[in-house]
Amino acid sequence: MYKALLVHPDAISREETRLMLPWEQYGFRLHDYADSLSDAQAILRTQTFDLILIDLKFSQTIGMQICEQIREHSRVSIILLGGSHDFQLLRKAMALQVSDYIADPVLPEDLAASLYKVKKELDVQPAHSKRLTLSYENKKNQNPSIIDLVKQYVQERLHENITLKKISNMLHFNCAYLGQKFKDQESMSFNEYLLQQRMEKAKFLLEQTDMRIYEIANQVGYTEIDWFYKKFKEYTGSSANEYRKQSTVFA
Repeated sequence: MYKALLVHPDAISREETRLMLPWEQYGFRLHDYADSLSDAQAILRTQTFDLILIDLKFSQTIGMQICEQIREHSRVSIILLGGSHDFQLLRKAMALQVSDYIADPVLPEDLAASLYKVKKELDVQPAHSKRLTLSYENKKNQNPSIIDLVKQYVQERLHENITLKKISNMLHFNCAYLGQKFKDQESMSFNEYLLQQRMEKAKFLLEQTDMRIYEIANQVGYTEIDWFYKKFKEYTGSSANEYRKQSTVFA
């Protein structure tokens, strides 16, 4: 059963939304409610959810602010409810990569279709990710430092799309808490550490192998070669090609 958070300032309207559908038949449980931006922030600091529903009927501005703040830290599924058909609002919702936008009037069949779509996306979580979760759960139970587990995950999966949110969900930690704990212990943010590890491995591969640069980029988690070139030059001060030539000269 997937956990959902409903954000709406009016208790009566929240109850109407709750009664709109038999949620559990669609694979979701309305686990908690928030009635304001600060309330939503407080809940999200201590809990993780699979889906967040934000009702825009009371205030589209506040609702979109909540959506923006969530997107700063998480790619969790979001459904926006009850907004207008304004093109600029729709465009902003698309830019924030919400799972669905249901404008007024919100009908039960539309919400049901949206929940079905989100559940289908959640259900296709790769089996290897589930096995990986169990593996790290076993290591976690052996009481190593949680930060050591995070670093080990990074080292083992540099070639993948890595986010602190994904790791925190896997280890059942709050993402913001884990990020702060990582920074306190390592004196750098998680993203700075991830970049460092990717760039150091790229340097090693440029120095020690004859792999093509696009192959090295893939090995360290970059599918866009231009983005790899940009980050590598920012990190080292020289392009990947220049770095390889310099390494050859001084070898």
